[in-house]
Amino acid sequence: MKTVTPQTDDSFVYSCSSEEQWGYEQFIPEHILAYQLSGETHIFHQNGTFVLKKNQILLAHRNQFAKSLKMPASDKEYKAVSIILKSEDLKKFATANHIACDRRYSGKQNIVLKPEAFLKSYFQSLIPYLEQPHRSSNAMVFSKITEAIELLLNIRPEFQDFLFDFDEPYKINLEEFMLKNFHYKAPIENFAKLTGRSLAAFKRDFVKSFNVPPAKWLKEKRLEEAYYLIRQKSKKPSDIYLDLGFENLSHFYTSFKQKYGITPAESLIIKK
Repeated sequence: MKTVTPQTDDSFVYSCSSEEQWGYEQFIPEHILAYQLSGETHIFHQNGTFVLKKNQILLAHRNQFAKSLKMPASDKEYKAVSIILKSEDLKKFATANHIACDRRYSGKQNIVLKPEAFLKSYFQSLIPYLEQPHRSSNAMVFSKITEAIELLLNIRPEFQDFLFDFDEPYKINLEEFMLKNFHYKAPIENFAKLTGRSLAAFKRDFVKSFNVPPAKWLKEKRLEEAYYLIRQKSKKPSDIYLDLGFENLSHFYTSFKQKYGITPAESLIIKK
């Protein structure tokens, strides 16, 4: 995959790939506005799944887990352009435009927009920033971020609540959240944040709920799920290790054998 970002900033990201592959990041810390140029992005998030198709535009809310599978078109590469709408830039915009930021957003976390002439034209205008990042300044980049915000508010004024909600996640049921989201590969700090806790409070509450530290529980839970999928659902190890948050197949095999005494492949053979 080819990724290009301006040297003076990391607000714009261009992704290009000729092979099917998973996205690296599984935690979204900032709002993202993405345009699918070719191919598809299959997105698996906390509340479901959807496919971003050619010419569609995605507005994704910050502070959520999500996995992305990049699927090239049959006759073309996978291509997508993303804009990171950072909280610091949004706060500057809100201050300059006297926008109140006192309402918590409670709508959809991921919104797919229809191809819109102004937004499509906007993404075309980013090409020089992507092809010649060394020529862009912080001021130039911020002007393009400001333009994106203004376009979104012009298309849908109600996006104001989406964009300018700077509240952090509130405290939720830790056990319920972890059982639903253990398969996302992310630092413990991200799990803590999404449950509305400091890292120290998260670790303390976690041990109270599960009687083991979070890192150990995550590893054990993922391995138990892998064992179930292989033994009961006849899933191939190579098809599930990424879904369960393992970095690579070798790491998965080593961890699985340490726990069960046999490799995932041997477990599948024995089952048959």
